[in-house]
Amino acid sequence: MSACVPTRADEPRREEHSHEPHSPPPARRPRLAGADISASIAVFLIALPLSLGIALATGAPLQAGLVAAAVGGLVAGRLGGAPLQVSGPAAGLTVVTAELIHQYGWRTTCAITVLAGLAQLGLGLLRVARTALAVSPAIVHGMLAGIGVTIAVAQLHIVLGGVPHSSVLDNLRELPAQLARVHPAALAVSVLTLALLVLWPRLPGRAGKLLRKVPTPLVAVAVATTTASLLGLSLPKVDLPSWSSHALAALPDGPVLGLVAAVLTITLVCSVQSLLGAVAVDKLVAGRPEQSAQVGRSDLNRELLGQGAANVVSGALGGLPIAGVAVRSSANVHAGAVSRNSTMLHGVLVVVAALLMVPILELIPLASLAALVMAVGIQMVSLHHIRTVTRHREVLVYAVTTLAVVFFGVLEGVTLGIAMAVGVALHRLTRTRITHDETEGVHHVHVRGQLTFLAVPRLSRTLHLVPQGADVVVELDGSFMDHAAYESLQDWQNTHTVHGGTVELVGRRSGVRIGEPTGPTGLQALTGVAAEESADCRCHPWTPWRNHQCEIPEAALLRDGQPGDAQATGADDAGGGAAPSDADGALRADGTDSTGGHGGTRDHGGTRGHGGTGEPDKAGEPSPTGGGADALARPDASEDDTADASEDTGTSTATGTGAGPGADTGAGTSTSARTGAAADTGTGAATDTSRPSARQLARGISAFQRNTAPLVRGELARLAREGQQPSQLFLTCADSRLVTSMITSSGPGDLFVVRNVGNLVPLPGRESGDDSVAAAIEYAVDVLEVRSITVCGHSGCGAMQALLASEPGTAQTPLRRWLRHGEPSLERMSDEDRPWARLAGRAPADAVEQLCLTNVVQQLEHLRAHESVARALRAGQLELHGMYFHVGEAQAYLLAEGHEDRVFDHVGVADLSA
Repeated sequence: MSACVPTRADEPRREEHSHEPHSPPPARRPRLAGADISASIAVFLIALPLSLGIALATGAPLQAGLVAAAVGGLVAGRLGGAPLQVSGPAAGLTVVTAELIHQYGWRTTCAITVLAGLAQLGLGLLRVARTALAVSPAIVHGMLAGIGVTIAVAQLHIVLGGVPHSSVLDNLRELPAQLARVHPAALAVSVLTLALLVLWPRLPGRAGKLLRKVPTPLVAVAVATTTASLLGLSLPKVDLPSWSSHALAALPDGPVLGLVAAVLTITLVCSVQSLLGAVAVDKLVAGRPEQSAQVGRSDLNRELLGQGAANVVSGALGGLPIAGVAVRSSANVHAGAVSRNSTMLHGVLVVVAALLMVPILELIPLASLAALVMAVGIQMVSLHHIRTVTRHREVLVYAVTTLAVVFFGVLEGVTLGIAMAVGVALHRLTRTRITHDETEGVHHVHVRGQLTFLAVPRLSRTLHLVPQGADVVVELDGSFMDHAAYESLQDWQNTHTVHGGTVELVGRRSGVRIGEPTGPTGLQALTGVAAEESADCRCHPWTPWRNHQCEIPEAALLRDGQPGDAQATGADDAGGGAAPSDADGALRADGTDSTGGHGGTRDHGGTRGHGGTGEPDKAGEPSPTGGGADALARPDASEDDTADASEDTGTSTATGTGAGPGADTGAGTSTSARTGAAADTGTGAATDTSRPSARQLARGISAFQRNTAPLVRGELARLAREGQQPSQLFLTCADSRLVTSMITSSGPGDLFVVRNVGNLVPLPGRESGDDSVAAAIEYAVDVLEVRSITVCGHSGCGAMQALLASEPGTAQTPLRRWLRHGEPSLERMSDEDRPWARLAGRAPADAVEQLCLTNVVQQLEHLRAHESVARALRAGQLELHGMYFHVGEAQAYLLAEGHEDRVFDHVGVADLSA
């Protein structure tokens, strides 16, 4: 779990926690963890057959594969910046290396590998590793797919008992003749190998689960080798000449331009594959908390230096080029490795095998290794990658890169892929669709795409189709507008308004809708220029998700002839200021927090903060898991958090009427102000749009239907079909400033949310008729089978202020009766025998913050008292987490796992995985 840091002023500082803030950690003797030993064995068993197979596919001496595997483990493992990435001879380099061996010979190829390593060292010293990640994923996946096709076609000849040719076209041309003279024994061994590669990971039952722990490549090659030996099949087998005759690197011999191109090709492919592999390993580790706590994020520049050093050593010793290998790296992570020791130990095991296991290795049929490498090549053509690039409209880049790599070579293919990617980007930049139509007397001009100077003539022609004096809505559905387009639109707007027309500008980029702009104000707000100067909308610049609602100033309401609806605002134009508070600084009668806040208005619906809506800052298709949709979250939690797409239960007065798994369902006693116009429209009743709150709600719904709904409709449709399957129960306060989807970067279907005043968890048997929280916990744990429960408190909590200010004999209102569930937190804070919950890096600001922290710890203990939670904890199926969110600092803290002092640790950007 997680917690907060500084101690009470009267508590003596403990010796074990006192140290200089920037002093180096105490020296520790290196030790080899058991998890690293088991992981190294698993990786070794995968690397051994693959290294021999890749060497066979390139036409290099088979020892070269073992040399590269050993050097990749020892050198790259020790010096690289990705501790859990395993390097060695990679299938992605097979085509390049085979081409170099065919053109220059083996010893010159080794020299090219050395020079490529030196180039990588230079790039690492220049710290340009991040630049390699700028290459479009469609190009990288296309390159790997092209290499995979080339490998598979070449190895098919060996599988059939023949010899591959140097090019894909030659292999395809000779394939019919090869099929006519199939070698039955080679084909049988290859089919057996392929069958085991497919079936072994799918073994059913408990016995299958145990057997699947043995690496599939090892099983396939071992069974095929044993079968061939027992049957006495006459097949070409692995031939490892004496190490005394092993060929080392020689001075490069060949045309200078050709050698330079070869060095650049090896450098590019090795570097990009290794850096992308390091990023992928970071993502794998981030999904495994037990490892991420011990393994830091990759240092990409150091990883480039490590790969360069490994290639220099491998080339000098007569080994294949080295890069990070996805198959071995993922096996290393899944085997539980916690340090670079696993990678290095696997290199030691390869050295031992190369020296002591030669008689066993020479029993392996080449047909079995060819089948193994062919399967790897086929897997490099990933259907998942094809679907991804298709969804992002980059399938043309992918296809061009793949075909060019297959028919022309890797460097040529990547070059053509980059050229195609640039062409596609320019096409998208210049392709702007501008339409005009008239509906009920209102002219609508819709601009879809980026507005650059190239689109200005079409924009001007369309705008001049609008009659003078007409009412116009201009919708800019794009994320970029250059100066030429800005001036053209501004000049037309000024002219049109002078002749008595009205212009309403709607822009997804800022989420602003302007009713009656005077002069260029509307356009300025739309483009982010001087938005705070708009007379009709105060869209604060501190809302980067740009989904806030526009406040209606009193002046605008007076123009509408409704002075009685104008509400005082506690914020200035920049969004600062605090809302008025009660004398006791606690909760208001309606349960809303009276301290600080965003400084918005209090409308008739009881909400605070923003009114109207906008649109997400990032427009894109939701991911299959729903992650990344937090940009769609509404910043005020006082209305139904439909963008959370999580089910709000517990103590809430509102009953959300969403018709999907992402709808909020509320019941109980929350004071979270989900009433008024929201309830009316939610049940289909007529809405009085003359009130400011009703107009804000209507505008918000309209903006959602126009801008956000098309983006999330596919994902919500999937959730509606499949039902909700959230991974977390998130229990937090009903405070409107806590936007759960935003602070957790979650999306539709990710969180099952319970909100109540004070984020309280009543102990079983003490609910006194209100079982809403207990029911939500039971449903989340037993029915939804969530894997974690998080209790989240926050700064300036009105419930905690009310607890501190409570006095005996106070009238027992519904709010006071609910807050009695927080009294154990007060008692815990007053207990001198218990250490206070603390914030890492600073002491709690005051007693309220101390109680907020203590309350999180106490409610976690209440959670353990619930039978469903206790049962899941005993079975190891559930984790509990504590969280504290400081609203004013926009900073999250997590309760440190297993820390007896209840320390809430700071969560920073550097702690997040890519």
